[in-house]
Amino acid sequence: MARNKEGLVLLLDVGPSMHGALQEVENVCSTLLRKKLVYNRSDEVGIVLFGTKETCNDLAKEIGGYKHVVVKHDIKVVEEGTKDALQNLPRGTAPGDFLDAIVVGLDMLIKRFGNTKGKHRLCLITDSQHPLRDPPEGTKEDQVDTIAEQMKKHDIKMDCIVFRESGVQHNSVMDENDQLLYHFRDRSVAKVVQVDTPTSLLGALKTRIVLPVTIFRGDLEVSSNLKIKVWVYKKTSEEKFPTLKKYSDQAPPSDKFASHEVKVDFEYKSILEPDTVVPPDQRIKGYLYGPQVVPISSAEWEAVKFKPEKGVKLLGFADRSSIPRHYFMKDVNSFVPEPGNKKATVAVSAIARAMQEMNKVAILRCVWRQGQGNVAFGVLTPNISSVNNVPDSFFFNILPFSEDIREFQFRSFSSLPSSSQPTEEQQEAADSLVKMLDLAPPGREEILRPDFTPNPMLEMVFYSKNNNLGLLYSVSHTMLVSVNDCFPILKWKQFPGLPVNMILVKSFSNH
Repeated sequence: MARNKEGLVLLLDVGPSMHGALQEVENVCSTLLRKKLVYNRSDEVGIVLFGTKETCNDLAKEIGGYKHVVVKHDIKVVEEGTKDALQNLPRGTAPGDFLDAIVVGLDMLIKRFGNTKGKHRLCLITDSQHPLRDPPEGTKEDQVDTIAEQMKKHDIKMDCIVFRESGVQHNSVMDENDQLLYHFRDRSVAKVVQVDTPTSLLGALKTRIVLPVTIFRGDLEVSSNLKIKVWVYKKTSEEKFPTLKKYSDQAPPSDKFASHEVKVDFEYKSILEPDTVVPPDQRIKGYLYGPQVVPISSAEWEAVKFKPEKGVKLLGFADRSSIPRHYFMKDVNSFVPEPGNKKATVAVSAIARAMQEMNKVAILRCVWRQGQGNVAFGVLTPNISSVNNVPDSFFFNILPFSEDIREFQFRSFSSLPSSSQPTEEQQEAADSLVKMLDLAPPGREEILRPDFTPNPMLEMVFYSKNNNLGLLYSVSHTMLVSVNDCFPILKWKQFPGLPVNMILVKSFSNH
């Protein structure tokens, strides 16, 4: 199985308590499949329903049991039929047993992919309000352990999304079911989230798995005598918009083999000889210095380039209050102890807990790789784990240098004349508006949490693509930029880094 290909089985609870949410589940899962249909066409998806009146799955036929579980769609490459399988989901009449559904989905993945390496995932959506049947042997926790062992053996992960609308009263059955789901999490095979709105449900249902990739593996140098082995991962990273290709409509409609591609070629021509193309070995970059452009060869630039040594060094500690939140820049990285290294785990935990207790942060100098041209300067904050099998770690945020800080001073209302100052009524209205826009009011759960709020612009792109509203780039002729026409209006200040005495000529051609 290809590294970027995913095998996914959706486990959907259609029992009586989920009837009110099934329309939202249909919409969210259909959106997921539309995204895969456009941008992950090689992914394979299966659909399992539980809580149904009927029973239809291989395990029930082979060994019995696993009642009220229906395989709605076998694991296949994503197609329109996969999306159609999610339309008009049946309203089940039996209480849903999510452990049975997990076993059925796990069996489907193992039979389909075997020991083939790749991304294999179960996605469970339920409210977990119904009691589970007792296993023939042992306890339910033992059953979870057995399932988790098989998931680890075949490298299968699971996303558990518990959808309960606000106001639902908890009972002992729900608490027991939640503990079983958290037991999967404790075995490092599942992620459990609880959502209460359609928006958060859409955000919790991930389109794809992003494999963690380290940006640094090495020593966290606390001092010359104390070095801790750590791995650094990206904790957050901006999701890029899908790239759109240029499209040409100039091919004859009768040509069935036309690719409709638009090829872009770049040529550099001398100002003194506009008809002569300058080859790469005769080009050199120029940089603006006052009114002049100074040519600098690649060898000269390489000689003066700053080349710091790879490594992460602790510069010191500071009070947490001395680092304002608005100083944080770029993405967030996660520092974790080297897996399997007990000494590193203990050292990271000891420092993190001491920093937490003393309300301190650490200042680091980081060079992630050899040959990196810049140095990252940032703050390390402790992240104390609340899960037994997850070690303590750190979060790292880039801090600005003095050149990066922008200070803006605004006049106070008190400095304005009385005629320009707001009245008490206006001030009260402004205060009320700010309070209404508070996403984390006291005593209430935070609204639009980043973990469960999808990017509306990305969602609009996917929606437009699926409704054929995308932009088509059409080029009807070859365009050459004339040196004589363009040179009088060109300013080197607008094009720093272009070769000296040369202008870029961009040509388009249709195929």
